[in-house]
Amino acid sequence: ARPLVESGGGSVQLGGSLRLACSVSEFTNRSPCMGWFRQAPGKEREGVAAFLHGYGSTYYADDVKGRFTISQDLPTNTLYLQMNSLKPEDPGMYYCASGIPLESLSRSFWCTLGRGHEYSSWGQGTQVTVSS
Repeated sequence: ARPLVESGGGSVQLGGSLRLACSVSEFTNRSPCMGWFRQAPGKEREGVAAFLHGYGSTYYADDVKGRFTISQDLPTNTLYLQMNSLKPEDPGMYYCASGIPLESLSRSFWCTLGRGHEYSSWGQGTQVTVSS
């Protein structure tokens, strides 16, 4: 499994911004889905955003669309999550993960979010706190 190392978490005021980074040993077509997930205390893990390596497709949870941006920097093997306009529901431990896409009958591919069942490699997480 590829080691994934998250960084960039911290405390930010409501409405503020943070950029999370995930250092990846390499982006590969064997596990092309790169996702960000979060888990708040007492809640289940939920997918926030995903990126399909090799296609550039991005996927977002409804409650972060327009506020969060996932991106990939190939030269540095880094996955980013730019988080703007942070809300009270955004805090939690944020995890970077890699996994496989789902495939339709028409041979199209996409990355899932949800609970992250298609993701097999996970980082240790970085904590995000939002204060009012």
